[in-house]
Amino acid sequence: MVLEQTGQHQSHFAYSDHWRKNIPVLAQSHRVFSIDLIGYGYSDKPNPRELGVENFYSFETWGSQLNDFCKDVIGDKAFFICNSIGGLVGLQAAILEPQLCRGILLLNISLRMLHITKQPWFGRPLIKAFQNLLRNTELGKFFFKSVATPKAVKNILCQCYYDTSQVTDELVQAILLPGLEPGAVDVFLEFICYSAGPLPEELLPQVKCPVLVAWGDKDPWEPIELGKAYGNFDTVEDFVVLPNVGHCPQDEAPHLVNPLVESFVARHANV
Repeated sequence: MVLEQTGQHQSHFAYSDHWRKNIPVLAQSHRVFSIDLIGYGYSDKPNPRELGVENFYSFETWGSQLNDFCKDVIGDKAFFICNSIGGLVGLQAAILEPQLCRGILLLNISLRMLHITKQPWFGRPLIKAFQNLLRNTELGKFFFKSVATPKAVKNILCQCYYDTSQVTDELVQAILLPGLEPGAVDVFLEFICYSAGPLPEELLPQVKCPVLVAWGDKDPWEPIELGKAYGNFDTVEDFVVLPNVGHCPQDEAPHLVNPLVESFVARHANV
């Protein structure tokens, strides 16, 4: 999400409807944009194989997209409010063009535990072989079809939301429907096979703007015990624990996240 406070902005990733509980509140005093990263939501989904570009769906691509949005649509620098994988996009964007970013709020940023460098050396060839199997055979499409159903999406969301009452039919459809768009399967397979690229611990030291990290302490995918290490970076002004919240705090606990965004933006309004 990209946000502007009477001349300042914020941005959310990677699928814009996941911020539907934040935009109406924040838009009362800010210009707020929530964008679909290319390949996700209802954005274009070019087939990477037809482009002839290796790792087209990467943090560099999405970081450049965010910066282009700031320049072409907003016409000013902005605050980036990011969740999960989107956190790496926000950091990458701020590194590529630091003059466009006022500050970054990271919500349960992805630890990228499946990154190739975080795997044992003896397992790396097996991982690569399995990724090639998914991308180059019908197995990948079969796997995608097995998860692109209302029941599967609901089960996945119930894993990462601590308060499962927030996993409504509306949320399930909001997540599922873009995944049924033409080209979505190719993007899905491309990204799950993307085990290279930067790690948060590599990007954080390069960022020049203020960074606030907040973490739902019941996240089963990105354990807070590991996430707390990001609070030690010089660029991070604070590490905020969000109690009894899972992986997607902006949707599960907007009553905690929205005030956090407001206060962070107010502190750095003149950056």
